[in-house]
Amino acid sequence: MSDKAEIFDNIVTSRHSLRAFLPQAVDEETLNRVFSVAQSAPSNCNSQPWVVHVVSGQKLETLRAEMPERFVTGNISMDFPYDGVYQGVYKERQYGAAQSLYDAVGIAREDKVKRNEQFMRNFTFFDAPHVAFLFLPEPFGLREAADLGMYAQTLMLTLTAHGLGSCPQTALGFQADYVREQLGIEPSNKLVFGLSFGYPDPDAPVNACVTERATVAEAVAFHS
Repeated sequence: MSDKAEIFDNIVTSRHSLRAFLPQAVDEETLNRVFSVAQSAPSNCNSQPWVVHVVSGQKLETLRAEMPERFVTGNISMDFPYDGVYQGVYKERQYGAAQSLYDAVGIAREDKVKRNEQFMRNFTFFDAPHVAFLFLPEPFGLREAADLGMYAQTLMLTLTAHGLGSCPQTALGFQADYVREQLGIEPSNKLVFGLSFGYPDPDAPVNACVTERATVAEAVAFHS
């Protein structure tokens, strides 16, 4: 194995969703470097159909203060329906991932209050100093959403390579209108999800949560 392959393998396998961050902000030079590299992500016909808004500082604190209450009081707006149904092995994986998270933070499966508190941390960005909101411009659809997904993965791997961590959060798409209003974004840009990021908190038990992955034999078929 080449040195380059080993480094890349380590980056990919060490990336996982983090839910606790240090308050230290990422410096501007590193932010520019990370988002510049992420622009290398592939897309159909090089269309690059993503619009990204990164929020930090006082604007982030405003969102952090207001979004939890808005969600609790039913102020919810989504650009894309959250109606997926997991069945069979996919349901088992979902259950296993949730159980791993609860185990990491010492929450009993039947403790609905604590589980809800953990979920609500989505709307305070897990104390991260930065959040990126990823939008898909109209009239793009499923094919371009796949491009945005490839961009997001490239971004998360780049963050990992720079010693940073991240957590992709579909929950942040539950307040699309509010986010657009606060950031002055055109209605034609549709919010897919958010990505909290920053320096990982190495002492937080929740960051020890690493979910299992299917084997190659379960996910990939080789033909010749």
